[in-house]
Amino acid sequence: MGLKTYEPTSPGRRFMSGAAFEELTGVAPEKSLLVPLKKKAGRNSRGVVTVRHRGGGSKRKLRLIDFKRDKIAVPGRIASIEYDPNRAARIALVHYADGEKRYILAPLDIKLGDTIQAGADADIKPGNALPLECIPAGTLIHNVEFEPGKGGRLVHSAGNSAQIISKEGKYVVLKLPSGELRKFHQKCWATVGQIGNVDHEKIKLGKAGRTRWLGRRPTVRGSAMTPRDHPHGGGEGRAKRGMPPKTPWGKLALGGKTRRRKTSDKMILKRRKQNVTIA
Repeated sequence: MGLKTYEPTSPGRRFMSGAAFEELTGVAPEKSLLVPLKKKAGRNSRGVVTVRHRGGGSKRKLRLIDFKRDKIAVPGRIASIEYDPNRAARIALVHYADGEKRYILAPLDIKLGDTIQAGADADIKPGNALPLECIPAGTLIHNVEFEPGKGGRLVHSAGNSAQIISKEGKYVVLKLPSGELRKFHQKCWATVGQIGNVDHEKIKLGKAGRTRWLGRRPTVRGSAMTPRDHPHGGGEGRAKRGMPPKTPWGKLALGGKTRRRKTSDKMILKRRKQNVTIA
């Protein structure tokens, strides 16, 4: 882990930085764990754009990641640590004792040749997966299940980790990377350790073209559009918007509540936004 900088041979290179890839040990990905990845450019099955500013980008294949960690009591050896173009985190190729190969999210400080295992009696060390009831309070974890048996859904990004705060009956209180305090069932599984590649958030892309390689298209300000295209558009010069910030469809963009009522809301003890506490 670490960043590399470039000589200012052009305006785009002047402040550009990128990953040094020092921790990588594998070059070619495991072919049996690759599947084609078709680009959708932010469109749904009917071809309608549902997510703006998506499209283009480098061609890539999807690496199948084991989020369930259901190889119970089968030890595995870290065979390589590889780059995944589809995520910020690094991935580790695991060779299990029964001959199967799987990818997992690479935790911080995991090394080539390390042994990992999943199970209630596994050691509390990075890369091992256990039920939350078997992990002591204060431990940093990632790849947390939202519902028991559904596979890890939370804390997947580079450098992130959740922390076990306390245990209350059949529930475990976690502090998520956003700062939210939430209760999870004790039978939910999680992986011990913080996710690696912690310097990812410090990378400076440096130029617009590098953003396009990632599949992100330009974002145009609403104030630069016409009134028919955006509520903020129109006027002579740089006109004030004269209204609260809105989306192109007239909905509030800042401060407006968009979250639907969910049965899982009762599990939130403290929201990520400050001064909002759930009784």
